Amino acid sequence: MQVFSRLLPAATSAFGIQTVLAAIFVPQANEMYYDLGGALGFLSTTFVSLYYPSLKAKYWHGANISIPPLSSFAPRQLLLSAALGIWSLRLGSFLVKRALKAGGDSRFDEVKHNPAKFTAFWMAQATWILVVGLPVYLSNILPAGLHPPLGIRDYASLGLFAGSLLFEVIADRQKSAWREAKDANQHNEKFINSGLWSISRHPNYVGEVGIWTGIWALSASALQTAHFPRGTAMIATVSPMFTYYLLRYVSGVPPLERSGQKKFKDDPKWLEYKRTVPIFWPLGPKE
Repeated sequence: MQVFSRLLPAATSAFGIQTVLAAIFVPQANEMYYDLGGALGFLSTTFVSLYYPSLKAKYWHGANISIPPLSSFAPRQLLLSAALGIWSLRLGSFLVKRALKAGGDSRFDEVKHNPAKFTAFWMAQATWILVVGLPVYLSNILPAGLHPPLGIRDYASLGLFAGSLLFEVIADRQKSAWREAKDANQHNEKFINSGLWSISRHPNYVGEVGIWTGIWALSASALQTAHFPRGTAMIATVSPMFTYYLLRYVSGVPPLERSGQKKFKDDPKWLEYKRTVPIFWPLGPKE
């Protein structure tokens, strides 16, 4: 289990940064930078998982070594870290921009005035950072020379990541364009039901699950080597599974569906949309 003990620096990074941010923003009851804190947490924890051994040797043990260049890491490590970085920057900037435009985040309207509960949200975010990023952190702590070469399965996994990211970006762009057109009085539709939103009621979340499935699959070849305990790759599936569970059953689909039902109730167009468009997976069940 020595491999998992090497995750301690990444875990310390994930929880340490959110603790610092909570110490700053909880007393202010300020939720505006919560999502930015999540993106920062993913980026910094990925950096720590890559560079901690060399940083420890140089600054703790005083070794006369240089910080390793990116070229010293395995291609899989670079691809996984880049994938997580691209995702973090895109989603973080998108959510922060949305919060700033809205003047806040309605999820925290009540919670932010309760210091204990608001702090718990920051710690929950730290847990999310550690669990969802687990395939990347595990791959990064494996020395570069022990990584197997990239194969067809890895390229297919990278394709799944890229396709899912594109799917999510298109869904978000379509909804943003729909809202801008509505604000400009170019239409009077109550909810979006066109584009990707005509094949899933939550296509952005479908893309999110695909992103983390692709990241996990790209890490699997490394996690199945003899340098990890048996079953490590299966343990790392907690990343896409946890993402799916949160979005489908906790903080994603359920509150949005309840909100839509409250707003539109017996509106015939809403009822027809719910009857004909799958709630999550395209071609999947309606409820």
